[in-house]
Amino acid sequence: MTTGSAAASPARRTVGDHLRDWRQRRRLSQMDLALDAEVSTRHLSFVETGRAAPSREMILKLAERLDIPLRDRNVLLVAGGFAPVFPERQLDDPGVAAARRAVDLVLAGHEPYPAVALDRHWSIVAHNRAIGPFLEGCAPELLEAPINMVRLSLHPRGIAPRIVNLGEVRAHVLARLRRQIELTADPVLAALLAEVSAWPVPFSQPHPKKGQEAGELFIPVKLQTAAGLLTLITTTTVFGTPVDVTLAELAIETFLPADAETAERLRAMAG
Repeated sequence: MTTGSAAASPARRTVGDHLRDWRQRRRLSQMDLALDAEVSTRHLSFVETGRAAPSREMILKLAERLDIPLRDRNVLLVAGGFAPVFPERQLDDPGVAAARRAVDLVLAGHEPYPAVALDRHWSIVAHNRAIGPFLEGCAPELLEAPINMVRLSLHPRGIAPRIVNLGEVRAHVLARLRRQIELTADPVLAALLAEVSAWPVPFSQPHPKKGQEAGELFIPVKLQTAAGLLTLITTTTVFGTPVDVTLAELAIETFLPADAETAERLRAMAG
């Protein structure tokens, strides 16, 4: 009689299985990838079908050409029988202290304008003092750590009721999420997208203009506050050549005033 745990165990995925999935996700043929990686199509086919075992260097080379996230490059290495090479450390780890100081300097230097540091799932890992007024009136459960920026922004009990152009902002954020899922195949992000997509949008919200659903750049956020209307644009900063999983997945989202009135109001709020 087979035990329940043994019957439920899925077959172990090979490094070839992972590489084929990533190649197809990037919409590349075997010939495209083979030419880019300077290997023969025959050898790549053998790797994907398990007839050839790739070296550690070959796995990393193919992963680089496929622009696979560092976290998943470790998965490929383990599937190929090698140890992971990219460490994953928390921001309070002494090994990434210099990077944490850089993040804190960027956040503080952006004041009196709001800025947050986000992990791969849009959870806030750090923020500056200017973000405080934006959290006023949000439901307590949305402010429990870790605070998720997507939920906080688009939930009916979050910032959403104060976003004047919620339809445009929502379409832009969801397009970014879809693009991130396409690039990373992250199941947590896929679940987040399904959750947020099911939330109601007030009928009074204008429909996004053509092109905004695809993630058009510089969609302003028009936010109503006690100090008046704020019109903001966002920018995203990432680490250039990180060798740590956590740093590779870290993004700093900054909010800049789109007009002089907003800049003055933000300075007054900070004061």
